Amino acid sequence: MANIIIDRIRKNFGTFQALKEVSLTVNDGEFVSLLGPSGCGKTTLLRIIAGLESESAGDIRIGDRSVVGLQPKDRGLAMVFQNYAVFPHMTVFENVAFGLRMQKADEARVSQQVKKAAALLHIEPYLDRYPNKLSGGQRQRVAVARALAVEPKVLLMDEPLSNLDALLRLEMRTELKTVLQSSGTTTIYVTHDQTEAMGLSDRIAVMHDGQIEQVGHPVDIYNHPATRFVGGFIGNPPMNFIRMPVTDGHVIAGSERFSVPPQSGPEIILGLRGEAVVLAPPSEGFQMRVRVAEPMGSHLLLTGLIENQPVRVILPAAEKVASGDVIGLKPDPARISWLAPDSGKAYLAAAA
Repeated sequence: MANIIIDRIRKNFGTFQALKEVSLTVNDGEFVSLLGPSGCGKTTLLRIIAGLESESAGDIRIGDRSVVGLQPKDRGLAMVFQNYAVFPHMTVFENVAFGLRMQKADEARVSQQVKKAAALLHIEPYLDRYPNKLSGGQRQRVAVARALAVEPKVLLMDEPLSNLDALLRLEMRTELKTVLQSSGTTTIYVTHDQTEAMGLSDRIAVMHDGQIEQVGHPVDIYNHPATRFVGGFIGNPPMNFIRMPVTDGHVIAGSERFSVPPQSGPEIILGLRGEAVVLAPPSEGFQMRVRVAEPMGSHLLLTGLIENQPVRVILPAAEKVASGDVIGLKPDPARISWLAPDSGKAYLAAAA
């Protein structure tokens, strides 16, 4: 296997700058997701790594060599696409064997690797079938098996589960994580689906407007977003952002006082996950006027206003709160993020 070093990659399409000096290191055997909304540059970056698109500036190293200028076939990688890209005129065996035969592997190795990949992806019963006899999930397994059969140094995956229905996507996500943990293949995975990224990744690189806004473990990114964009993009519901005045180095909410970072100004943005609160009397904590209460089975989702600003919070399903109620919410101080109102960047944690 191999590590990947992406060093100050820029990509221009005419006057439009799609990537703005993107740098990222993916360690040997690591699974890293490029996560972000449509148009953020994640697929462009993946295509540049693959050699399907040329960079305007910067370097990419796979293992101990630069791959800039090399053809895709010479980079030691494999790619799985959103649309599966299995060959309809070939059997499953022939599809999985395709990359090996392009490498002119002998038939003994072809047979060995196809059987090994088929076992990993649980497609042994289908090796003699054609793709039109397979379900969408089975065709996606074939595409992954074909990529793994050549034992690539790096596996690139571009929204590979997006064409599957929700239940099958969950099943395939579980299988994919198991397979890639077994193979130890260094993987870069492009998705706009935060659930996929959170569930699959060792680390996530959150992209926005041609840049990486934050890289980190999924739990760290969820709990400690580096920017307002990251906090608002990750999580369902997304992080709440409440603009508050600062008085003598504190934000005051009912009977609660919270220390803020010393570099903050007269106002600050308090970032708070919806589940990081407990119900309290209206005089304690933040006073919330509930506009909509939605019982969701496992929890109660409340939409309303705090300081005349929209918020969504999650309470235990057993709590008795209805639309129109005025309630108090006490935040967990350890779960509060403090952000600058102008830049949207997070401050370091406030002193106790």
